[in-house]
Amino acid sequence: MLRIVRRSSGSVVTWRRAQMILLSAQGMDPARIAEVTFTSPDRVRDVIHNFNADGFDSLYPRYRGGRPPTFTLPQRREMKKIAKSRPVEHGLPFSTWSLAKLADFLVAEGVVDDISIEGLREILRAEGVSFQRVKTWKHSRGARLRGEEGPGGASVRHRRREVIPEPGEPGVVFSMDEFGPLNLQPHPGRQWAERGGRHKDPDRDPRPRRRATYTRPHGVRHLFAALDLGRNVMYGHVKQRKKRAQFLEFCRYLRSLYPPNVRMAIVCDNYSPHLTTRAAANNVEIAYTPTNSSWLNRIEAQFTALRYFTLDGTDHASHAEQASMIRRYIAWRNRNTNNPRLRRIVERANVA
Repeated sequence: MLRIVRRSSGSVVTWRRAQMILLSAQGMDPARIAEVTFTSPDRVRDVIHNFNADGFDSLYPRYRGGRPPTFTLPQRREMKKIAKSRPVEHGLPFSTWSLAKLADFLVAEGVVDDISIEGLREILRAEGVSFQRVKTWKHSRGARLRGEEGPGGASVRHRRREVIPEPGEPGVVFSMDEFGPLNLQPHPGRQWAERGGRHKDPDRDPRPRRRATYTRPHGVRHLFAALDLGRNVMYGHVKQRKKRAQFLEFCRYLRSLYPPNVRMAIVCDNYSPHLTTRAAANNVEIAYTPTNSSWLNRIEAQFTALRYFTLDGTDHASHAEQASMIRRYIAWRNRNTNNPRLRRIVERANVA
């Protein structure tokens, strides 16, 4: 009994019961033992009686599982499957499921005998299903790219370094696009500030606000950016225009990054300045994404991170200041490709 009480490991329940038995053996009454062990006298008497009847076996708790789950694993999977489907697919004239409609349908189809709305809510939450806003989506008017190899599939494999190029195939793949227009205007964003309302400090500074711009006489700029999928390195140049001359200038810069004998592929959308470019003479192949499918281009997710880290909540005074911040962000991004926050934003934006 002393060995159980003195050791620092083991069950707390066993230690507490052994303590009660030792105090009782020293002649302490149950009321006093209850004060020392922070429990009730009835509980102390039960422990003493159980020890007198069963001995040391009564010191060890007999844990038992709760009642069996109401719904089996196949039933829960079927609930999740039906919740993720559309009511129209089951012949119902509804655009979306409510919990009441979904519960009635599950009972009518014989998936479960009965289920409450709150019980269904808890099951869906445990299965990782939540009620979310539906976003718009553009489908390509070209090939569906199901089971086919297109620019998006090739770029993903290059990004994962799963491609060993054969003779005549591109050894380097760039995802390229333009980002802009870059205006000199206050961009909405978030920042830390003292809270207002009932709990605000009466001496706090006024809440920061952005200026209103009625005229913007400074023009716009455009960012030409490319992502080297094999090395995961981003390049960017800020230009005043985004026409064929500027596009070719940026392509020449990308071509200069590798020896002329290395065949290069540039993935871009079918914007008119891109279509008029002939690059075969420079050992470069331009791969165009299908119409309304520019999201296949992996550079688009990098633009989401660029907007989040660099442009949100800013109000630049000049284009030189804005361009400098963009260039410094690109340098930071190339040094911190494994940054957890950066990776989460990019992975969330990568829909393809």
